[in-house]
Amino acid sequence: MSLTDISDQVLTLVITYGAVTLAVVVFLAAVGVPFPSSLFVIAGGAFVQQGVLEPAPAILWTLVGAVVGDLLSFGLGRWMGQAARTRFGGTAAWQQSERQFARYGAAAIYLTRWLLTPLAIPVNLIAGSSDYRLAHFGGNVAAGELTWILLYGALGYAFGSQWELISDFVSNFSGVLVGVVLVIGAGIALVRWVRRGDS
Repeated sequence: MSLTDISDQVLTLVITYGAVTLAVVVFLAAVGVPFPSSLFVIAGGAFVQQGVLEPAPAILWTLVGAVVGDLLSFGLGRWMGQAARTRFGGTAAWQQSERQFARYGAAAIYLTRWLLTPLAIPVNLIAGSSDYRLAHFGGNVAAGELTWILLYGALGYAFGSQWELISDFVSNFSGVLVGVVLVIGAGIALVRWVRRGDS
């Protein structure tokens, strides 16, 4: 069974059972099941435009599913992080990484909910494995997920029956953007490494 077949079956379930299905799908995607969750949010917006879903329950249920899934993967990172911290926590590299995440973590969490979505799960695990506060994580996750739902849902709503074309474009754009960010990050790390070697 292909991913397209699974997506078609999930979309049928959304039409049949409503917004709760969206909540389940985005929850599973947030914990690592390879579902194209942005596709389903865009489709949800199109279904609202077509009168299949009510807007408020669709937004609320999708938000709940996404946030609960993110909190679960954060908890998994916290659980795995205890073992990693026991082994590596005293190293300078580990401590530097935790300081950097404490400094830039809010932006990383927020942006990976809706702009750099392929990096969301790694960021959840990193946040959990560091000393990042759960309350701050939850607040940034909720804000980012709400942005994602409203933005992508609005795209589906605006384009109605052509939502699949928009979904393909968004998926391709997101992948390219993550690639650009990773290349820039690698370039910055390389420059810092070379500078350290010269000093």
